[in-house]
Amino acid sequence: MASSELRVSIDDVRAAHARIAPHIHRTALLTSRTIDERVGARVTFKCENLQRGGAFKMRGALNAVLSLSDAQAAAGVATHSSGNHGAALAIAAGIRGIAAYIVVPDNAPRVKRAAIEGYGATIIECAANVAAREATLADVVARTGAHFVPPYDDARIVAGAGTAALELLEDAPDLEQIWVPVGGGGLASGCAVVARHAGVAVVAAEPAGADDAFRSLANGAIAPMLNPQTMADGLRTPLGRINFDILAACGVTVSLASEAGILAATRLFFERMKLVVEPSGAVPLAALLEAPAAKKGRRIGVIISGGNADLDALLTAFNAGDTRC
Repeated sequence: MASSELRVSIDDVRAAHARIAPHIHRTALLTSRTIDERVGARVTFKCENLQRGGAFKMRGALNAVLSLSDAQAAAGVATHSSGNHGAALAIAAGIRGIAAYIVVPDNAPRVKRAAIEGYGATIIECAANVAAREATLADVVARTGAHFVPPYDDARIVAGAGTAALELLEDAPDLEQIWVPVGGGGLASGCAVVARHAGVAVVAAEPAGADDAFRSLANGAIAPMLNPQTMADGLRTPLGRINFDILAACGVTVSLASEAGILAATRLFFERMKLVVEPSGAVPLAALLEAPAAKKGRRIGVIISGGNADLDALLTAFNAGDTRC
C-alpha cells in the first residue's frame, strides 16, 4: 500500500491533536539509568499511564467523540472494551455531555470495570469472547441508537492515538526508534504514521502468548487470534484491518515478550521508576530487555500505554513469581 493510500495521514494526527489538546494531559517523559544499562541504549519513556483515564486510549476516544456531528452524538456512544477504551469513551462522552454504553466481558479486570462505572457510563456485561462482545454491542446500539466507537479499527481512533508519538518526537526529537505495545493496533498504527513522516523506526511489542500481529506481518495477511494466553489483558484483542494495513505499509516489525519478562518489566517500573504500569504497558520494556542488541537503536522512545493495574493480582504474582495475573 502506497503512502498516499493510507487511511490516516500525518495531517489527520495533527488535526486530532489540535482537537483534543485542551482536554488531555501532555504526559511526562522519564528516564532511568538502571534501565538504560540493562537495555544497552538510552531509553525515554512517555508516560501515558499518567494520562486521563490512566491510558493512551483517552486520545483516540476523545478524537472520535469530538469528531461526531450533533446528530450522531445525540443518542450517545457505545463500544465493547475490556477496560481502558471503555473508561476513555466514558470520559470523552462526559466532556461532550452525552451518554456512554460500554459492553464489558465478564472477566475484565476489576479495577478497569470500576473505572468505567466511576466515569458515569452504563455497563452491559457479556461473555468473554469476540462473538459475544459483538452480539451484545449490536443489541445495545439497536436499543439505544448510540453511535458505535470502535476500540482501535477506526481512522479517528488511530489519528488520536498517534498524537502520543507526535508529542514524544516533539519533546525528544533525536530518537531513532519508538517501541509501542500492539494488541488491536490503534496505538501502534497511529505511532507508525507519525514515525514514518519523521523518519523514525517503529517496533511493535507483543506477548508471545498473543502473537497474531507478529504472525500477520510476517505472512502479509491478518492471522487469527488463537486463544491468547497472557497477563497483558489489553493485548488479547485481534489486530484490526485498518491497523494491519498501516503497520504493513510502514514496515513495522514486531518483537515478542515472554510472560516472565512482562512480569519482570512491570516490577522494574515499580521498583526503579516508582511507576504503576499495567502488564500491557510493560510489554515494550519486556521485549526490549529480551531482544538481541542488533534490533535496538541507540536512542529509543517507549510509550507506556497504561497504568490501570489490578494491584492485588500483581502483588500476588510478584510474590509467587507467577505470570498468570
